[in-house]
Amino acid sequence: MATTSRRRRWASLLGVTALAVATGGALACPAGASTNVDFPTHCIPPAVAGIPPIDGTTTAAITVDNTAPKVGDTVTVTYTVVKPAASNPTAIALPADIMTPTGKVTLGGAQTGSVTVAGPKKNDPVPGNGAFPSFSMTGTFTVTTPGAITLSPGDYNIHTSYILELDTPCTVTNPPAPVSETVTATATTPVNTRAISLGSASGNAGDSVTVTGSNFTPGATVTLAGRSGTAQTADTATVTASASGAISGSLVVNDKTTTGIVAYEGSAWSDDLGAGPAAYVVNDTTPVPPGSQKLTTTVKAGTLSMAQAGDAVGLSAVDFGKGGASTGALNTVTVQDFRGGPAGWSLTGKVTDFTGPGAKIDAGALSWTPACATKAGSPSTCAAGSAGAVGTSGATLASTPDGTLTGGQFTVDAGLSLDVPAFTPPGSYSGVLTLTLT
Repeated sequence: MATTSRRRRWASLLGVTALAVATGGALACPAGASTNVDFPTHCIPPAVAGIPPIDGTTTAAITVDNTAPKVGDTVTVTYTVVKPAASNPTAIALPADIMTPTGKVTLGGAQTGSVTVAGPKKNDPVPGNGAFPSFSMTGTFTVTTPGAITLSPGDYNIHTSYILELDTPCTVTNPPAPVSETVTATATTPVNTRAISLGSASGNAGDSVTVTGSNFTPGATVTLAGRSGTAQTADTATVTASASGAISGSLVVNDKTTTGIVAYEGSAWSDDLGAGPAAYVVNDTTPVPPGSQKLTTTVKAGTLSMAQAGDAVGLSAVDFGKGGASTGALNTVTVQDFRGGPAGWSLTGKVTDFTGPGAKIDAGALSWTPACATKAGSPSTCAAGSAGAVGTSGATLASTPDGTLTGGQFTVDAGLSLDVPAFTPPGSYSGVLTLTLT
């Protein structure tokens, strides 16, 4: 019975000393201009300890892996207790790897709520009456609103696993605690997937051409218009998009200089709300002078297509305890634009979450660095998309602009990097990156 009593007393003391926990030294935190903040803390030892609550001051800092995310991005948050509210109150040294911290980070400003964070069950031995090292906990949240989002340290709990399973919860005495970090989120620009096709690629002046399209705003008024190079002609008509965003209508083409046809929402053309131009030619029906012969040949328009060098990419492995960048390279994509006419093209991509053994890595953790090369002699010049997150909303990999005459052959590549959170359960994770050429 005496031995049992000593063990219970030892376990209860562990519950008290779990006001702070070592993690082999302070964990490395993601880059960010965070600020150490002090806040009063009220900690309640396990009841078996027979010790009253401990009130003290905690010094903590919040850091993030991205201080300028876009809406839809996932931000990794690290909550580091730099200086706990108490030291080891006993002369008994504490063994290693018995303590697991969890906690909350409070969001404010443009987005409110809390982020659950957790640390590993890993600590160095703590000497009797010694000071506790700092400890860190990590978690993630998805940005839902643009604007400044503040992050403040919140309540935390230390769970000890030695003889008994015990918890020591520590709460912020006057919540919320001071702001330690701020991120500024920006709205994402939706990828324009509107597209049109024509019933015919040519006609005589005064003929009508059927225009069909998809992915317009349901119920929107859509203008059909002729183009002469980059300038709009006087030939226009309007249609209304169906409940599914489809359009269908006819446009009478009178202007003999017409090189293409566009469709757009709003009062004037814009890249964000328009589709096309789709190539269209007005036939030359000028009479042949007496004694002359009119010679005619035809250059047949081809298609816009792409081909991939492969359909699987193996990213580099990362360590369970560290996480970090899992890198690789996109299989080369070859784009052929043999349509002729004034229309450029855009190659976009979006990715699903990466799923694995009972867990997932958010799609927003995948970023790419695009590159694009143009084959000599091509009328168009390829431009690589911006480096950054891909996510489920999508991003542009490469594109060419509209012009008087477009086309050519292009090769598109990208470096890939998946930011894997530390302590993601071991195993294989996979997601699907879908590329769309329009």
